[in-house]
Amino acid sequence: MRGGGGRVHRSYSVVVFVVLASLDNVVIGVAPPLYGRIGDGLEVSRGAIAGVISVTYLVSAVASVAWAYSGDRTDRKRLLMSGTLVWAAGTAGSALSGNFPMFVIAQLIAAAGLGAVSSVGFSVVTDLITPRRRGLVMAFFGLAQGVGSLTGTLLGGLLGNADWRRPFAVLTVAGLVATVAYLFTYDIRRGESEPELAGTADYDYRISRADLPRIWRNRSNVWLVAQGLTAQVAFGSLVWLPVLFTERARNQGYDDSTAVVVGTIFTTLFQLGGALSIIGGVIGDRLQRRTPRGRALVAAVGVLGALPFYAILFYVPMRITVPHGGSSGEVVAAVLSSVVTEPTVALSLVTAFTALAFTSANSPNWFALIGDVNLPEHRGTVYSIGNLVNSLGRAGGNALIGVAARALAGAFPPPLNYAAGLALFQLFFVPTGVMYYLASRTAPGDIADVHATLLARAATPKDQQPSEGTAAASA
Repeated sequence: MRGGGGRVHRSYSVVVFVVLASLDNVVIGVAPPLYGRIGDGLEVSRGAIAGVISVTYLVSAVASVAWAYSGDRTDRKRLLMSGTLVWAAGTAGSALSGNFPMFVIAQLIAAAGLGAVSSVGFSVVTDLITPRRRGLVMAFFGLAQGVGSLTGTLLGGLLGNADWRRPFAVLTVAGLVATVAYLFTYDIRRGESEPELAGTADYDYRISRADLPRIWRNRSNVWLVAQGLTAQVAFGSLVWLPVLFTERARNQGYDDSTAVVVGTIFTTLFQLGGALSIIGGVIGDRLQRRTPRGRALVAAVGVLGALPFYAILFYVPMRITVPHGGSSGEVVAAVLSSVVTEPTVALSLVTAFTALAFTSANSPNWFALIGDVNLPEHRGTVYSIGNLVNSLGRAGGNALIGVAARALAGAFPPPLNYAAGLALFQLFFVPTGVMYYLASRTAPGDIADVHATLLARAATPKDQQPSEGTAAASA
């Protein structure tokens, strides 16, 4: 559906792509609170389930490169709908799995489809928004993904507490609804919101393999992709926050069922600070208008400034008071009331909000920078390569924190071993901040190159612009 394109239609399209970009994070977030439940149901260890989920991160990231490259050449809406149906089928298979091998196969299918959602969706969103407001909208894009992680955690910890299959069934329905929502989005052309292309009837350039050397000669791309490895080791370790708070509850004498709910709710409360990414996006937009180094500098300050607050969060003593053997609703109510009645919980919440306020500057400015320093037909592919590296780091952080916690258990009994491991892994933010600083030095030149290229293409008469086939070969 190419027609439309009015304000309402475009706004609807932005909302759909931003909100539905969260679905891949819902799927990612749903399993960690249920590692033990799923393992018990399929008669395997918690570590086996964690290993499968780590592999799905990598499968999804590898698949996203193929989806994104195809999206930078062909019809992006069709690809998004196809990918969504694939991951919905895999999620349905997970809910119906009768044994561990079936669960593994279903998860791999879902992961392959998930690769389309964020990578192709990112390319579309960057074309919908002008560079001037890119940080703000990308803050919502990143916030939607954070909300997706929270939603997944809640679905897993609450809905899956009695039956681990329920959250996967709910996600299957969500995938089908998403496919219908895609049908009515505006089929935007590449580069439509670039100021240099204003008045250009069409932009026929498509990525080709010959473009790959140009992409990697762009030094900002190198730093923006590389920082994801270290950043996501730190972020990936935070997937174990529910485990830390669950162990704290167990350490205070609560049964497993109550402890899982407590861990889920505390983690959800603490991660609400991710909503402050909107501020990071706005600051990035404003500073970027003053200097082309702005976004990268905001991200560098953010990841480095969060370090001391994370350390406090993991170690601050926290008293948990909830009814023993109470229903999920009673436990949730008790946890929420403790925010105002228990000073240690309030201190933890403030500390978590501060830490997340700093690190949330990373996401919108990274998204916006990928759009700023790359041509429209390159953005989905570069994003997906960055996402692949991010997933390697996230999978490593997710897997290695468990190893570190077990290794530290001899010196630090639970839950201190988890606190020590999580604090150690946040040191990976140091090289991340350094690479953002280096990106701030290369970004001005790379942004200028993009502007010059787009202006040159806009100046070429329509009848002299290449057709889609020749453009793909010569871009």
